[in-house]
Amino acid sequence: MKFKSFSVIATAALTSVLTLYAVSYFQPKPHFTAASTPISSRGSLTAYDNNNATAPMGAVNFESAAASAIKAVVHVKTATGARLVTDRGMGDMFSQLFGPRQYILPSQTGSGSGVVISADGYIVTNNHVVADATEVTVTFNDRYTTKAKVVATDPATDIAVLKVDGEKNIPYMDFANSDDVKIGQWVLAVGYPLNLDATVTAGIVSAKGRSLGVNKAQSLSAIESFIQTDAAVNPGNSGGALVNTAGQLIGINSAIASPTGSYAGYSYAIPANIVRKAVNDLMKYGTVQRAYMGIQYVDGSNVSQEESASLGLDKTDGVYVVSVVAGSGAAKAGIKKGDFITQINGVAVNSQPELQGQIARYQPGDNVNIVYSREGKTMNANIQLTNLNGTTDILKTESSAKLLGATFRPINDQEKHSYSIQYGLVVTNEGSGALAQKTPIKKGFVITSINDAAISTVNDLQQALASNKELQIAGFYPGYPGIHYYSLINSAGGAE
Repeated sequence: MKFKSFSVIATAALTSVLTLYAVSYFQPKPHFTAASTPISSRGSLTAYDNNNATAPMGAVNFESAAASAIKAVVHVKTATGARLVTDRGMGDMFSQLFGPRQYILPSQTGSGSGVVISADGYIVTNNHVVADATEVTVTFNDRYTTKAKVVATDPATDIAVLKVDGEKNIPYMDFANSDDVKIGQWVLAVGYPLNLDATVTAGIVSAKGRSLGVNKAQSLSAIESFIQTDAAVNPGNSGGALVNTAGQLIGINSAIASPTGSYAGYSYAIPANIVRKAVNDLMKYGTVQRAYMGIQYVDGSNVSQEESASLGLDKTDGVYVVSVVAGSGAAKAGIKKGDFITQINGVAVNSQPELQGQIARYQPGDNVNIVYSREGKTMNANIQLTNLNGTTDILKTESSAKLLGATFRPINDQEKHSYSIQYGLVVTNEGSGALAQKTPIKKGFVITSINDAAISTVNDLQQALASNKELQIAGFYPGYPGIHYYSLINSAGGAE
C-alpha cells in the first residue's frame, strides 16, 4: 500500500516537472530590469553647454540639477505702501457735480521667485512680480533675507533685473542655449509657489514658440515665444527657473494656462536666449533695444480658413509677408509682399512667436541671414536690422527717442502716486511735428493708452506707431479731471 502511494506521488511530481520544463522551453522569455540595480551602474548623464545633454533610457536623475538650482533660486517678496487714489471718472454725472472721488488704497504685498545670474548678486525675475513695488526683498534658500533694488524692467518681455549689494560668491545659474531645447525633453521648474519654501517639479517640454497674449496687458510691443511644459507651476513660481537635467537655465517661468488661476496642466517660460538679451540690454542701457526687419506679416493661427487658403498659408511653411516698409532692411534686401520667411540664421520659423523670438535676440545694426520662399523657389538674403526709427542707433535712455516730432518720458514713482495711475508717458516737449500739428496735445500731457492698449514706455509708443495707421490717444492733464481722447492719422506705418 505504501509502495503504490509512493508511485502515484512520484508520477505526479514527474509530470509537473516535465510540464514546467515544456512551458519554459517553448514560451518567449520576458525582459525584466531588476529593481535593485544601482542607478550608478545604468549609465550617467553627461552635461553640455549647448543643452544637447542626453541620457540612456531609465537613467534620468534630477538630484544633481535640483540641488544646484535650488541654491540659485530666491524668493522675491514685494510691498506697496498705502496710497490716496483719485478717481477722475470718465465724464459720469457724479464726477461732474461733485468732482473727483478719493479713497485710500491699502498697502499690498506680493511674492514670486527669481534666479541669481551672477556671483555679485544680479537676479532676474518677471516684470509683473515687481511692478509698482515700493520695496523688494529676496530670501535665499538658506533663509538669508536682504533688500534688493530694481535695476531696470522691460514689460514687453516681462523681464526685470534686481541687484542685492554687498554679496559675493553667491551661487548662480548658467544660461543654456534655449534654441537647443527639444520637445519631449525632461525639465525642472524651480520656485516658491503659494508662499512655500523652494519647490521643484518635473515635466517635459510639450511645445515651443507659444503665444498667450498675457504680456500685451503690460506692453503694446509684447514679445512672446514661450516654452510650454507640463511641469507643475503655481502662483509664486513666476520669475523662477526652468532648467534642464544638467542644471542649466533654459527659461524663466512666467505664466500658466488655467481656468481657475491654479495649475491645470500647462506652464510657460520665457526662453533663456530672450532673457539673456533683455538682461544684457537692461544692465547696459537701461532699456531693451528692439530690432526690426521692416515687414508686416500674417500669423496663420490667427486667420480664418478662407484667408489661409487664399494666401497659401495652408500649403507653405514659414511666415507670410503682407507688406514691406520702404527703406527698411527687408526692402533693401529685396523682400517682397507674398514671400514666406522660413529661417532666420539657420533656425526654422513658422509662426509669429517663432519669428519674434528669433529677432528679439538681436540689436539694431546686426545682420541676419534669412531663408524665404517665393513662388515655390527657395532664396536667401542678408538683412540689416534697425530700430523703429529706421536707424541703427542705440537708445541709452527712454527719453532720448523723438517720435511724432515730440519727446516723451515714462512717469516716475512720485507721479504714479500723485496721479493714482500705474503707467503712462509724459509729453516733455510737443515739438513741431505731427503731434503738435494734428492734435492740441501740449507739454505735460500724460498718455495712458493708444487704441485701448496701455502705454508704459517709449517702446510701447514706437510699437503703436509701427502697427496702426489710425491712432486714438487717451490721457489727461495733471491737475484737471477727466480723460481726453485725440485722434491722429499716422502717416508712418511700421512693422517687425
